[in-house]
Amino acid sequence: MAARAKLKILFCPAEILEMQQFRIGTNLMLLLFQSVMKYNYYRRRSGWHFAILSVGVTTLMSACAMQRDAVDFSQGQWIDLTHAYESSTPYWPTASGFQLDTVFEGLTDKGYYYSAYSFKSAEHGGTHIDAPVHFAEGKESVDQIPISRLVGPAVVVDVSDSCSNYIDYQISVADLQHWETTHGEIEDGSILLFRTGLSDFWPDRKSYMGTAAQGESAVALLHFPGLHPDAAQWLVDHRNILALGLDTPSIDYGRSSQFLSHRILFAENIPAFENLAGLSMLPPRGAQIIALPMKIKGGSGGPLRIVAWLR
Repeated sequence: MAARAKLKILFCPAEILEMQQFRIGTNLMLLLFQSVMKYNYYRRRSGWHFAILSVGVTTLMSACAMQRDAVDFSQGQWIDLTHAYESSTPYWPTASGFQLDTVFEGLTDKGYYYSAYSFKSAEHGGTHIDAPVHFAEGKESVDQIPISRLVGPAVVVDVSDSCSNYIDYQISVADLQHWETTHGEIEDGSILLFRTGLSDFWPDRKSYMGTAAQGESAVALLHFPGLHPDAAQWLVDHRNILALGLDTPSIDYGRSSQFLSHRILFAENIPAFENLAGLSMLPPRGAQIIALPMKIKGGSGGPLRIVAWLR
């Protein structure tokens, strides 16, 4: 695909005059500017007319700066990369699933409708974030991850063909280098997303995770793709990504017992997004990611609402 698309930045003053949403504010600023000019005309012999003109120009320039920094989302498309939580949501075999209990639902004794529910969930189930502290002692918990790490341009690497041929496929350094040969180097400050195609099987546990069994013994039966530790180390050594995500239950493949990719990335405070949806709708470059988790103080992870904006 062509070079990465950027969020539209509104330039002042030309584009402001063309934007309906800024017309009122712009007209007011023009009136102010005209008023200052007229006032200075009549006070031109006072000796301080340049100061008044300076105030007017400074005010106008400040307004332009605010408009310039505004982001125009009206021409793009929002894509939800999040699976909804429900009773069938896949969780790790050793974790309890999602539970939604009704506190109240229906008409109150005062005649109006009201509903409220309570929910129970492990941190690491459904579309969720892994905070670095999940596998790296002393690193950031979910509430400590800077928002600046959770918002940024997406790089989407599609390895679905390889994963469809081998369910235990591990994404390699060669996969990353092959992507860069076609699309250019993974830029600093990117959010790196891998599409394995596994989300097509959501929420069927056996197809998605390799087993529908529960309990400690079921962990040995897990089969799904993931990121090879060598690729994780290559990213740490040679690239500067904000975060990493994929459409599988874990960034390490299902057969892993050491979770080395987790450990390598999290030691550098690089968080991970797991169980993503909708990656097939994203181009290799051009989308902007916003990934906001539940802010659990001291948490090792939590439910995540992650979306992409595509121009």
